[in-house]
Amino acid sequence: MEEQLEGDHKATRTAFADGPRLLADIGATHARFALQTAPGTYRSVRVLKCDDYSGIVPMLRFYLAEHADTRLHHGALALANPVDGDYVRMTNRPWEFSTDAVRRELGLDTLLIVNDFTALAMAIPGLKESDLMQVGPGKPVPGAVLGVLGPGTGLGVSGGIPTVDGFVTLGSEGGHVNFAPSDEREFAILQTAWREWSHVSNERLISGPGMEIIHRALAERNGVEAPARTSAEIITGALDDHDALCLEVLEAFSGMLGGAAANLAVTLGAFGGIFIGGGIVPRLGEWFRTSPFRTRFEAKGRFSSYLSDIPTYVISTPHVAFDGVANILSEHLRGRSGGNTLMDRIHKLRPELTPAEQRVAALVLEQPRLVLNEPIAGIAKLADVSQPTVIRFCRSLGFLGLADFKLKFASSLTGSIPVRHSQVRGSDSTHDLSAKVIDNTISAILQFRDQLDVRAIDRAIELVSRAKRVEFYAMGNSRVVALDGQHKFFRFRIPTALYGDSHLFKLAAELLGPGDVVVAISNSGRLPDLLSAVDAARAAGADVIAICNSQSPLARRADVLLAVDHAEDSTHFLAMISRILQLLLIDIMAVGISVDVHHARALPPAAAEGEGEGRRALISHLDS
Repeated sequence: MEEQLEGDHKATRTAFADGPRLLADIGATHARFALQTAPGTYRSVRVLKCDDYSGIVPMLRFYLAEHADTRLHHGALALANPVDGDYVRMTNRPWEFSTDAVRRELGLDTLLIVNDFTALAMAIPGLKESDLMQVGPGKPVPGAVLGVLGPGTGLGVSGGIPTVDGFVTLGSEGGHVNFAPSDEREFAILQTAWREWSHVSNERLISGPGMEIIHRALAERNGVEAPARTSAEIITGALDDHDALCLEVLEAFSGMLGGAAANLAVTLGAFGGIFIGGGIVPRLGEWFRTSPFRTRFEAKGRFSSYLSDIPTYVISTPHVAFDGVANILSEHLRGRSGGNTLMDRIHKLRPELTPAEQRVAALVLEQPRLVLNEPIAGIAKLADVSQPTVIRFCRSLGFLGLADFKLKFASSLTGSIPVRHSQVRGSDSTHDLSAKVIDNTISAILQFRDQLDVRAIDRAIELVSRAKRVEFYAMGNSRVVALDGQHKFFRFRIPTALYGDSHLFKLAAELLGPGDVVVAISNSGRLPDLLSAVDAARAAGADVIAICNSQSPLARRADVLLAVDHAEDSTHFLAMISRILQLLLIDIMAVGISVDVHHARALPPAAAEGEGEGRRALISHLDS
């Protein structure tokens, strides 16, 4: 099956700068795929049967085989399953996979996997009146919480909480709460279900498979000989054939759904409304308006009036999960979770920009990191504008030009990549453990970057640039970092020494004087011999730069602290990530020394003569 879901104003929409995005809504029975080419615009929509594939990757490869000539960078999948971390094990299918492994196998830069009803909740704020069928009275309260549920192969449940700058969805498995019968008929249905399961949740009965159990239970209760029917056959038998048993099944089913919806409404305080999705209720059409659903929804005793004010809707628009998962992907790519005030400014000013400047704004919002790394020619090409347009965009925001914009933008662009830690397990493959080690390190570096004390780094660069002599004191794992620093600083013609023997620390420190610098490196910052040497160096008039934990005794003794606060138990494990962060500080200092305008004046004339360009060429980070 293939459909086109193009909007009426397709021509006026801005296409994504980095190409189409892969979207999917994967249930237990069917999976729906699409390529999003612009906000609200989907093409190549396909519906595939999950039973036809051995896993999620073969199914994705089958769909993508038709688009081999399309380069995809980003994708997001809505999954009828709890999603917690990288590894997913599906409840209603024998499929399990690593999100990151799937991303790498498909060659995507980004792959998000979210719960399907979280995606559905994310789509609700964008629904129009024509997308909904209201059942019963009630009027939504603006800015209020809303609830979402829907029976299909299972029973999905979620909620949405409006915030000042967006919409937060709840990752819920509320379909698995205990089923509570409200009358003798529902108790008889529960007794039938108890024959199969000791715990009967709402999902066992308020779902497609549950409808079949209700049919069997009511046939037995009514003493009727009736062949087993699927949920689709029950719906057809009730609405088209007016079969009495099938109609009673739909009535019981709708009443149970009304009770579950009411429980969700009072739990969340969902005065924004209760929205019903899934694959079953929309097929009931107008019949559902007069079903027992709304009567049961309001049958809450003392809280009946509370519920009578809450509207209930059936979502009738097709493929609404695409809108939700597309919204989640878009929010992720533009990094709004980081509270980026400059991003918010661009959002607000975007309608006031010229059409060409709006294309630049779209690129910035969708691919902020890409814009930071691209030169003006690259940005202009990606946004399909001229280079002067890029400059006009920057000036429209109040900046002098692209360089000024990038400087401010980089400083405000924090939090767009989540910091995470994935524990390596004994069962991990080499592929998985490699990915986890790299991901953990990247996350730690990003967090470290956002916490850097730039003023302390400036002071450290100045001290080393002017130093008569630099000595590194370090032991164990930190000695490797000190050795790296000695090699780098020595190439700047700064007299440099390294001491890794605790017995020599204090002896060396006592020979120092004013103008000398000690760089003390330690994971714990508590080694007695190192602390004693630092005290001796300071007493001799030398300056001390400490690379260590900010809460350690060494940090309190230093003239300049370059803090590395990554939590790592070095008493039981080798310090790995903290070592990399320490090496990064050495690299930052080395690059800073190379570009420091005062460095040449700190060198002896013979050493400085003719060395300027040679020194700069030694640092790979510098732009030649």
